[in-house]
Amino acid sequence: MSTSTSIDLEAARRFVYDDARLLERHRLAVRLDGAPPARVLDALRPYRNDDGGWGHALEPDLRGPDSQVSGALSALEVLAELGTAADPEVTTLARETADWLGGVALPDGRVPHVLPTAAGYPAAPWMAPNDDGFLTYAIAGHLWELGLDHPWLDAATAWCWKQLDGEHSVDGYTVMFAIHFLDAVPEPGRVATAVERLRPALREDGTISVSGGEDDEKLRPLLLSPRPGAPSRALFPERLIADELDRLEREQLDDGGWDFDYLHWSPGQTVDARGLATLGALKALRAHGRI
Repeated sequence: MSTSTSIDLEAARRFVYDDARLLERHRLAVRLDGAPPARVLDALRPYRNDDGGWGHALEPDLRGPDSQVSGALSALEVLAELGTAADPEVTTLARETADWLGGVALPDGRVPHVLPTAAGYPAAPWMAPNDDGFLTYAIAGHLWELGLDHPWLDAATAWCWKQLDGEHSVDGYTVMFAIHFLDAVPEPGRVATAVERLRPALREDGTISVSGGEDDEKLRPLLLSPRPGAPSRALFPERLIADELDRLEREQLDDGGWDFDYLHWSPGQTVDARGLATLGALKALRAHGRI
């Protein structure tokens, strides 16, 4: 493993200041500089709707104002990143988000990928209204990370286990979100068995293909399993993770930021998603001691 880093951290900061949303600026400041978590919550709240859900392009691939499941996922990712100890409002917002999710959930406990209210607004081609429940995995995972006790989480968790115990999709994002659920749900024995059942979905290099994506679009190990010590790390040899960290360092661009390898379908989406990609790269590198 590398003992030094090639990252230009100041260039990365400049990129975030130049191109990222205010939300990502504050998230970076909390992570790298110990800034007050309340500033992240202040930047997050404008994406919230009166119904308790989240919209307004909090998920860059859905540009409409209405509450969407992917918006709730994005909000919970931010809340879980802060943690409940950061501010009492984290628990309040998480609980109210779970209330909203329970209101749009289908009878079997899953939540739809895209609600009908997205129709008519700019969106990525893969964001047409549909009832695919694969976001349920990651949403439930974040709620478990937050230690939330909520009736809908019970139903969602039951749905996730039912899928994982039976025949399930091995598409890239479904597997990624399933891994995120397994890294959070507190059932270690059952988790270890389920993680091994996902191993055949991975290529020899630890990646997994994305059906319907760009040419040779794939999800890489650090995106699938971003945290050291997580149960999913059983799928990835230490040497492979080290090579992926080296790769991630090399992928910093001349403007200081990182890019994403799926479809750049609008200028607004590209700017927002590059900010998220840059924050994600810095989080991964910091978590593994590279910065």
